[in-house]
Amino acid sequence: QVQLVESGGGLVQPGGSLRLSCAASGSRFSLNAVGWYRQAPGKQRDMVAVRTSGGSTNYADSVKGRFTISRDNAKNTVYLQMNSLKPEDTALYYCNMVDFFTTTTYWGQGTQVTVSS
Repeated sequence: QVQLVESGGGLVQPGGSLRLSCAASGSRFSLNAVGWYRQAPGKQRDMVAVRTSGGSTNYADSVKGRFTISRDNAKNTVYLQMNSLKPEDTALYYCNMVDFFTTTTYWGQGTQVTVSS
């Protein structure tokens, strides 16, 4: 059974940095697309960044130049480096993975990021 476990969230001041991690269980991780999404209170869940197995990336306009998604296939882990954080980045951040063969989508339980002075 596939599980995604996020970590690294917390409280940070505006302008600060955080790195989120998402550890995936199961096989075929290196073949799967991975991504990060976020959901603020009262809002829909939106894509933040995605990365394919081939290395292509896509970012939300609001985070371009500040966030970087990366993956370590040897550790079955995907990361989100977040720099120059703003209060509007405050949200529950979810890890996402799409199985290459079945297209099944998996979600983590979420990790809270709060940007506040």
